[in-house]
Amino acid sequence: MVDLMSQYQDIKPAIDSAIASILESAQFINGPEVKSFQSEMEDYLGVKHVIPCANGTDALQIALMALGLKPGDEVITPSFTYIATTEVMALLGLKPIFVEVDRDTFCIAPDSIEVAISSKTKAIVPVHLYGQAANMDAIMAIAKKYDLFVIEDNAQAIGSDYSHENGKTTKTGTIGDIGCTSFFPSKNLGCYGDGGAICTNNDELADKMRMIANHGQSKRYYHDVVGCNSRLDSIQAAVLRIKLRKLDGYIDARRKVADHYDNFFANIPGIKTPVRTEYSRHVFHQYTLTFEGIDRDELNQFLADRDVPSMIYYPVPAHKQKMFESFGSGETELPITDWLTHRVISLPIHTEMEQDQLDYICSSIEEFLKIKA
Repeated sequence: MVDLMSQYQDIKPAIDSAIASILESAQFINGPEVKSFQSEMEDYLGVKHVIPCANGTDALQIALMALGLKPGDEVITPSFTYIATTEVMALLGLKPIFVEVDRDTFCIAPDSIEVAISSKTKAIVPVHLYGQAANMDAIMAIAKKYDLFVIEDNAQAIGSDYSHENGKTTKTGTIGDIGCTSFFPSKNLGCYGDGGAICTNNDELADKMRMIANHGQSKRYYHDVVGCNSRLDSIQAAVLRIKLRKLDGYIDARRKVADHYDNFFANIPGIKTPVRTEYSRHVFHQYTLTFEGIDRDELNQFLADRDVPSMIYYPVPAHKQKMFESFGSGETELPITDWLTHRVISLPIHTEMEQDQLDYICSSIEEFLKIKA
């Protein structure tokens, strides 16, 4: 699905030099590279505070901890997402309230949020899925109306530009109260291990999240709040600094691959290509098709037999996972979410894709459709 080795070869001299420098300095934790990456990420996102941490799941957990929510408080979020988004809610004793997504964008449907709000609702966690931004203007209007926090799960859409109704453009992850992202190696901005970050324009929240991520201490050995140990190490920060400078180029390369796929599938009945909304720039962490009248699972196996990787993100929505049975979420009716889980498939997309690879993938799918015609 991604070719990290070819990407590494392109930046190998810079990567090797940066890692060697850290090994020679022995400043592995909270070294200068981490501070430099933090500053550069703040500049790139146009946000006041970036708090690097150990991974994207920690980022979400620390964000929720910083809001002072209490066990039993409700958090509205889509079910059609990776489990980390909702797993941290259960870990903190919060109750995830699963709502519907938009059939076209795969992101949380604003209309489904308002009807799910109760006296216990404290926050909304929209997910910018597959690299596509959720409708943040509508979400922020609802949050303002009901005095709710908004935490953006930006793990799949780092670098996406969001065009607001007022004409202003900002980066996803900087619109809500807090934004969270992951630097898992396969992400558009990925390190060579685990890594994550939290961002906010709120000074008070930033201070609190820094404490939480560092054992609840603002001064060494003085612990003001219950925290955790979640740090981005210096080697990962060095890798991310190099890749951050190339991120917009990486996104452009992914969008060109998406253009090729779009053109190929444009006139094939039963296949719907990803929507590109007017309000955001899709950064294509995944290129996800929706099928109607085509057996997705048969195609998945057909491609595997021809050494073409494809993935199903996600075969079981969060509200139907066993971990949430105690919340009664299995009774939740989300027909669009259920419909999508049986019809989506993601094709390979990365920054080093070559024309012959794209041609082979597309011709393989064309062969499958001819067989099934």
